[in-house]
Amino acid sequence: MIVTDVTSHVEDQELVERRRNQIVAAATQLFSSQGFYRTTIKDIAKLAGVSPGLVYLYVREKEDVLLLVLLQVVDAYAQELPAAIEGLTDPLQRLTRAVDAYCRVVDRHRSATVLAYRSTKSLSPERRVLIQDRETATNSIIADAINDCIAEGLLNRVNVDVLTYQLVLVAHGWALKSWYFKSRLTLDEYIDHSLSNALVGVLTDDGRTHFETVRS
Repeated sequence: MIVTDVTSHVEDQELVERRRNQIVAAATQLFSSQGFYRTTIKDIAKLAGVSPGLVYLYVREKEDVLLLVLLQVVDAYAQELPAAIEGLTDPLQRLTRAVDAYCRVVDRHRSATVLAYRSTKSLSPERRVLIQDRETATNSIIADAINDCIAEGLLNRVNVDVLTYQLVLVAHGWALKSWYFKSRLTLDEYIDHSLSNALVGVLTDDGRTHFETVRS
C-alpha cells in the first residue's frame, strides 16, 4: 500500500510544522534549480541548515518532500480563494475576486507552481491523484461562480470547464512566464488585462456593463 500522507517521528505538531517549512523552503529552491532527481536529502538538509538525520525525522523519503512542496501550494489555493469571496453575493465579483486571489497565491509561490508542472509526474500515481483532487476542488470555486454568472445573465452560455481552466491558466501563467511578464507588468496590471481578455468576449451586454463596475 502506498501512503499518500507524510508521517513523522516527532509528535509535537508545532515543531513538525516549523521544521517541515524549513525543509520545504530549501527543497523548493533546489528542486527548481537542479531538478527533483538530482537533488538529495543531504542537499536539502545542508541548505535548510539541519542534518540529514533530522530531515528523516519529519519525512520518510525524498518523494515525501516533493509532496509537501506541492501540497503547500494547493493548500494555499484552498484557503485563500474561499477567504477572498467570503460574504460576496454578486457572482461576477466572486469570479473576479477568486481569479485575483489565485494569481496572488501563485505570485507568492512562483517556484513551486512551476515545479508542480515539471515534477508532479515524479510522485506515485496515488499522490498525483491527491494533488489533482485538491486543485480540482479549488477550481470548482471558479466553476461555480461562472455557472452563477450564466444563471444571472452576465455570461453567455459557455463551456464552463474550458473557461474555468482558461482562468486557472491565467493564474499559473504569471509563474510559468514570469521571466517575461515581471519586467513588463505589475501583478495588478497582469490580473486586470488577463481578466479583460478572458471575459469580455463571453460577457453579455449586461455583464460587460457590470464588469466595468466590478473592476473599478
